[in-house]
Amino acid sequence: MKSVLAIDQGTTGSTCLVVGQDGAVLGRGYREFTQYFPQPGWVEHDAEEIWQCTLEAGREALERAGTSPNAVGITNQRETVVAWDRVTGKPLHRALVWQDRRTTQRCRELHAELGEAYLAERTGLVWDPYFSATKIEWLLENVPGLRERAQAGDALFGTIDAWLVFRLTSGASFVTDHTNASRTALYNIDRHEWDADLLSLFGVSSAWLPEIRGSSEIVGTTDGAHLGLEVPVAGIAGDQQAALYGQGCWEPGQAKCTYGTGAFLLMNVGQRPEAGHAGGGLLTTIACDAAGAPTVALEGSIFIAGAAVQWLRDGLNLIESAGETEAIARGVEGTGGVYFVPALVGLGAPHWEPEARGTIVGLTRGSTRGHLVRAALEAMAFGTRDIAQAMADVAAVELKVMKVDGGAAANDWLMQFQADVLGVRVSRPDVVETTALGVAGLAGLATGVWQTPQEFVSGRSYTDFAPQEQRGTEYREWQRAVRAALHWARDR
Repeated sequence: MKSVLAIDQGTTGSTCLVVGQDGAVLGRGYREFTQYFPQPGWVEHDAEEIWQCTLEAGREALERAGTSPNAVGITNQRETVVAWDRVTGKPLHRALVWQDRRTTQRCRELHAELGEAYLAERTGLVWDPYFSATKIEWLLENVPGLRERAQAGDALFGTIDAWLVFRLTSGASFVTDHTNASRTALYNIDRHEWDADLLSLFGVSSAWLPEIRGSSEIVGTTDGAHLGLEVPVAGIAGDQQAALYGQGCWEPGQAKCTYGTGAFLLMNVGQRPEAGHAGGGLLTTIACDAAGAPTVALEGSIFIAGAAVQWLRDGLNLIESAGETEAIARGVEGTGGVYFVPALVGLGAPHWEPEARGTIVGLTRGSTRGHLVRAALEAMAFGTRDIAQAMADVAAVELKVMKVDGGAAANDWLMQFQADVLGVRVSRPDVVETTALGVAGLAGLATGVWQTPQEFVSGRSYTDFAPQEQRGTEYREWQRAVRAALHWARDR
């Protein structure tokens, strides 16, 4: 049977799946890696550790599958920036993670100097430290000798996909794809190329950045020394665009929400909104059509979703595993008036307030561990409704069904609550790892594992959750809690 090795390099770990031609997962590997928080609001990863963890997860998946795949596909945490040596491939600084807030003040200065439209018209994005450009600028200005090394041609910069392709091919391929490039704030979303004005603004040369290639095409060959196989690298997509593709959302109006470290709602809209940018606190980004070619999607990003549960586990020791949360949520009747706004690294869409921080309101002496755990789950659903409402307003499209995936989508209680909050059907596939499946599809289409996109998604089954209750009162109280978090950030 033909197959694809899908590498899903996420924010907290690397997952590798060997996906068979029939869509079955033949082998799986996973490794977690270290999170570094050197200062409040700063988030870093060791790119070399990511590389080693990815190799270990890949080897485990291959061993369990007992087969040699026909291609490799890579999907990745987006916006995270790596700087590395062109010759040795070694990182020159820890990677600056998409959650990192250190360039908040720089973004405010740019917004004041140039205005919101300057960036939105070119990229579809907003001035926020979420995106890669100010991270690269920070590295160039703060890592001793890095700018000089870059100017001498010795240093390269890229998102995680470019880093992994470079290492897997032992430096033979230095590439990214349109979906990842569109998240850097250096990519012109209309011309589909690096934007000369933005490169000049941030002091970056296109020679230091990867070549932009298609999401479904052969871009290199793996060095057999790493995974024990020499096969084409034939699929690349940012994690959220890969999930949109994996859910079969190839037509305008189709939407999905992925619940991972953050929660990300994307709707395929086919072409760019006439206003030049999405508005309503949403982003315009590049996604993939059925053939893997660039198309346009609206996106709303919630920075902290599953990571809030991880914080309850690791930071507060309230739970031992994320799997406990469903039973805990079912064990309490509501949250007892407790609302949790998990703005642990700022608020994303639709508010875009990088100075916001986690806020818990409504605590009383009767509040329990169960109330806080349930409030963390409810926050995912409420935040998703915020974005879905903004998206419906901007796109003038009524949301009829929400396709869901990601780790937290396995929580039946949460998915039912999400359907209640949205007032629409929530549809979950039998395999919720659609991020990895999506890039497997892109790589498989480029190498003949699947002949058509329809063949790739055929045979999937879904579990549907229909709305059962009205959640308007709780949602209004959630909005009050968000206003409290915003007031804390802005009342200085």
